[in-house]
Amino acid sequence: MPGEAFSDFFYDAPDGLRLHARIYGEVNSGRWPVVCLPGLTRNARDFHELALHLSRRAGRKVVAFDYRGRGQSAYDPDIGHYNVGIEAGDILAGLAALGIEEAGFIGTSRGGLIIHVLGAIAPAVLKAVVLNDIGPVIETQGLAHIRSYLDGAPKPKTFAEALNAQREVHGGDFPALAEADWERMVSALFRETDAGLMPDFDPRLVDTLAGLDFSKPLPDLWPQFEALAAVPLLAIRGANSKLLSSATLEEMRERHPGMEAITVEGQGHAPFLETGTLPIAIAAFLDRAEIQKK
Repeated sequence: MPGEAFSDFFYDAPDGLRLHARIYGEVNSGRWPVVCLPGLTRNARDFHELALHLSRRAGRKVVAFDYRGRGQSAYDPDIGHYNVGIEAGDILAGLAALGIEEAGFIGTSRGGLIIHVLGAIAPAVLKAVVLNDIGPVIETQGLAHIRSYLDGAPKPKTFAEALNAQREVHGGDFPALAEADWERMVSALFRETDAGLMPDFDPRLVDTLAGLDFSKPLPDLWPQFEALAAVPLLAIRGANSKLLSSATLEEMRERHPGMEAITVEGQGHAPFLETGTLPIAIAAFLDRAEIQKK
């Protein structure tokens, strides 16, 4: 992964925790920057290929964040701080440190939930939104599946073992992925340490899901979603997703008539945004949104 493709940016959260983001496309092109927000245990590396496309081919500055406890951001001694409200505040602090007042946002899974929170507390920052396999209703089956594989996650010693483990858990939902896709996934999820290969997140993140009762529906975010009515929106859903149902996607269309939607065949939760024609589609969506706003 070429180091010159991006720079590392460190800043302080409101509570002083040291946090990290990757910056692609340093030069201000005059176009909206793009902010990339990953899933629960994921990090900025998930967006590397998409960020290259948006920065080099589409001429946009891209900021991909590591939440607290993920990637190169510091781990929080209080696991109660691993919540979308505090993480939304961390993102706003990072944007303020970078001098970014408005941007297009791309949120995968938890990143999309953070976008819903930003729409409530700082709506002016959102110029366009891409929600990757997330919406106002989270299916308990999907969240239970996430907790299950995190609870029982194997501890691979080698890259090959990690690759096989991820394919075994997720292969049924992602038949469309090629070998290179799985390799990128594992490279983003794990890091090399003196103790061997380790998932690149605070293991205590799993504990934040411990108290959820999956026999009951989770609270929905329809009011927050409806607050995004004036924001250009693209929703992406994996055809095999267990977290975002096709019924929820249709209701999102009804409540946000201008919303665009893409269903990605052969992928589940959450689609790899660098695969197929997704980078081109995302770049085109952002272009259309920016033209419409002018």
